[in-house]
Amino acid sequence: MTKSISIDSPKYPKLLKLIPAAPKRLYYKGVWDENIFSQCLAVVGARRMTRYGKHITDLLVSELAAVGITIVSGFMYGIDAAAHQAAVNIQGRTIACMPCGIEIIHPAYQKKLYEQILDNHGLIVSEYEGNFPPDKWTYPRRNRIVAGLSSATMVVEAGQKSGSMITADLTAKFERKLFAVPGMLTSVLSKGPMQLIKQGAQIVTSAADIMDFYGISARGFAEDLSISSSSQLQQSILTELKYEPMDIDILSYKLSTSIPQVSMEISLLQLKGLIIEEAGKYNLNIKRQINVS
Repeated sequence: MTKSISIDSPKYPKLLKLIPAAPKRLYYKGVWDENIFSQCLAVVGARRMTRYGKHITDLLVSELAAVGITIVSGFMYGIDAAAHQAAVNIQGRTIACMPCGIEIIHPAYQKKLYEQILDNHGLIVSEYEGNFPPDKWTYPRRNRIVAGLSSATMVVEAGQKSGSMITADLTAKFERKLFAVPGMLTSVLSKGPMQLIKQGAQIVTSAADIMDFYGISARGFAEDLSISSSSQLQQSILTELKYEPMDIDILSYKLSTSIPQVSMEISLLQLKGLIIEEAGKYNLNIKRQINVS
């Protein structure tokens, strides 16, 4: 049975009701809990995200969702999906805004993520009922809901002409807070955030920047890296990986230690769950860096 809520209902999201041409009715899946709308952050960005974009989205969203900020995004592949996934991985709340009828999973291959959102007490919302198909014009319409539900928007990697920049523009028009994550100057996906920063968006240097806006204390989100049982070499490896992901050859060179010895310590750190391997490079495991207690 299709569930929906009218703009006339007292349970309709208050921030969304304030925007021009707010949806007259929202169709949804999940349990409608008004608390989920109390502190919403829109997270948007490139569909063709880089490894840096995914890593920084995982890192920031994990910390923000862990303190109760609801992550709102558009469910598309790339930064949208990474933001939703990071939220559910930390058992945080997230809202997926769809550009199609509420009965359609779009894109269809993200069915598992769709189910994870619902299983984790999140919401799927749309202003379209049934099997209404997505179209070019429904995406920017969807973006106004993403921005409208949220007190602030964070842009992670975006071209200068992209759906993420449309959402950023809507955020400004709605007089909401705009955050932008800086990236590499040589990347085309840094042009959007850099443009927003020039125009006055706040630079994101850590999750604490956004927590401050929501009036939430960082509560000493501690990196779980000072493990007494770790060897000195393991500590040195973890220290190097704080700066950027590295392959074993670079780690060996930086630490002036043989590759076999570094490899052994890396294996032990992986068993402890402190680091992970992605595309041949080792990175800190962000789930172990965050204190969610």
